[in-house]
Amino acid sequence: MTSPTRQALVVRGGWTGHEPVETTDAVLPFLTEHGYAVRVEDSTAVYADADYLAGVDVIVQTVTMSTIEPAELTGLRDAVAAGTGLAGWHGGIADSFRNSSDYLQLVGGQFAAHPPRAPREELAGDASDNFVRYTVDIVPERADHPIVAGLDSFELTTEQYWVLTDAYNDVLATTTLPARDFDPWDRPVTCPAVWTRRWGSGRVVVATPGHDLGVVTDPNVRTIIERGILWASR
Repeated sequence: MTSPTRQALVVRGGWTGHEPVETTDAVLPFLTEHGYAVRVEDSTAVYADADYLAGVDVIVQTVTMSTIEPAELTGLRDAVAAGTGLAGWHGGIADSFRNSSDYLQLVGGQFAAHPPRAPREELAGDASDNFVRYTVDIVPERADHPIVAGLDSFELTTEQYWVLTDAYNDVLATTTLPARDFDPWDRPVTCPAVWTRRWGSGRVVVATPGHDLGVVTDPNVRTIIERGILWASR
């Protein structure tokens, strides 16, 4: 184990159904093993501490369906622009602060929906009603990117995110949502599943798989998350 030379900030909270504590706890040993001194916060208030953020090399965020104060958002955006990396997964980064278009611009994608299983299937009345079998496709032209290098397209059974995005993202992997006979849309929709984004001197990484600990510890997803943290880091 190397001695800590870099600083990682883990910010977690919001909707507990995404297991923010459990999923980030699973990543903490990786950060320590790769030489990070880790600070864990259960509130976004830390984002308003500009002096502290100036020394943070990477922020790992999993905060779903929450809100953020103006000073906190300004601090986060300024820190990333100055070189602090930002990485996260699923709703913890792609559905964090619906009240903020400035946050959406920073991360480059907003959760819109996760289509449910077919209504003719037996449903449980819980989150698993939105778990479908789907494929994450590595973009062939980006297959040499260090976050996805050596990975093949892979399948998951979990929430498949339909996200609203823009052309500024560097998309490394996609997923295609079919148009089923009971869906209101009439053709398949391909959405980014893994992307990076430059913001000033900083790097942002988003992976839409990661609903719970079982998905975060899937070998493919875990590899993408871990490599993404290292790639984003200052």
